[in-house]
Amino acid sequence: MILDKTFPPDPRVENEAISLIKNGFEVFLFCLSYGNQKEIENYKGINVIRYKSNKLIYKLSALVYTFPFYNWILQKKIAHFLNSHKIDVVHIHDIQIAEATFGANKKTKLPVVLDMHDNMPEIIKFYPHLQKFPGKQLISPKKWKQKEEQFIQKADKVITVSQEFVNEVIERTGVEKNKMVLVPNTIHKSFFEKAIINNKLVEKYKNNKVILYVGDTGLRRGLLTAIDAIALLKDKIPNIKLVIVGKNSQDIVLKSRVKELEINNFVDFEGWQNVALFPSYIKASTVCISPLIRNVQHDVAYANKLFQYMGFSKPVLVSNATAQKNLIEKVIAGLVHIEQDSEDFAKKITQLFSNEELCNKLGKNGKKFVEEEFYWEKTSEKLIELYKQLDL
Repeated sequence: MILDKTFPPDPRVENEAISLIKNGFEVFLFCLSYGNQKEIENYKGINVIRYKSNKLIYKLSALVYTFPFYNWILQKKIAHFLNSHKIDVVHIHDIQIAEATFGANKKTKLPVVLDMHDNMPEIIKFYPHLQKFPGKQLISPKKWKQKEEQFIQKADKVITVSQEFVNEVIERTGVEKNKMVLVPNTIHKSFFEKAIINNKLVEKYKNNKVILYVGDTGLRRGLLTAIDAIALLKDKIPNIKLVIVGKNSQDIVLKSRVKELEINNFVDFEGWQNVALFPSYIKASTVCISPLIRNVQHDVAYANKLFQYMGFSKPVLVSNATAQKNLIEKVIAGLVHIEQDSEDFAKKITQLFSNEELCNKLGKNGKKFVEEEFYWEKTSEKLIELYKQLDL
């Protein structure tokens, strides 16, 4: 496995590696180190091999498809890694490190699996450094898309995270359907079955009607819609509370809007918290949300948070970004609001808060779906099957 970040943490990489190990495969993980981490470490059975990096290399990674320097540096390191560990197949995590990996693999000619966690050419359009000089001038999402399409053609197999993403790739690139493998981001059953609840946290919100969001809080996640809706709801539902667990460099915009609307008492910014506390926040909530702003990436992906919410029988309110809308409507696990429409968001919240029976029914449907169909041990079966079929 090839990752252009530090490790741990990376839940998807860890989940995939451990599932493969449990099924008899040996996994070596190439990753980067910016400090004093061990160069070689066995982490939960994964052979983690760390290669030194620095701030300059990190900055060059953003310009990977503008200038060749990052690829030159990483290609040598990856070639060393492939030659040192008798690797049989290369599994690339996302496209940022793909060109360097294909370059390093020229001599070894190993089978390559490209694992696209996200639609990166679309996501980078929303990165703050691409909104201003010099990032806007130097980094081309169009070039990233061209590169991504080349890598999809070159790889032996391509993994994506949703059926909508599979369909989009096939339609855009014309690759054979059997080249694509669906391995969605799901949660382990232990997340809700073995959760340790922090009763102080649950007690803190016992008198509130809590709308909960967990995860990255970048503006593309749609939290301004939820904040604006609180201003519309606070007089009707005086004990309402929007609880935001997560952080992003753009939080200043969210906090400024809360201040401007004079709703500080109705919104809690909890910052980033240990994932072990997520179950306690979810248990304390009435409704859990994913108000994504629609774009090409968000229309083909759904976040792990949905399954975390469902695992605790909570009704969800999601925007009409295609993949999450399709999922929630199919399972009947929540309601859907029009993206960036705070009035529609408020209307749906009112509907849920005023109907306990509906909330219980939606929550029960979500829980059943996660327990029986959509948990990691089951959804990772396609990954195992892919590796068993590869002619190593």
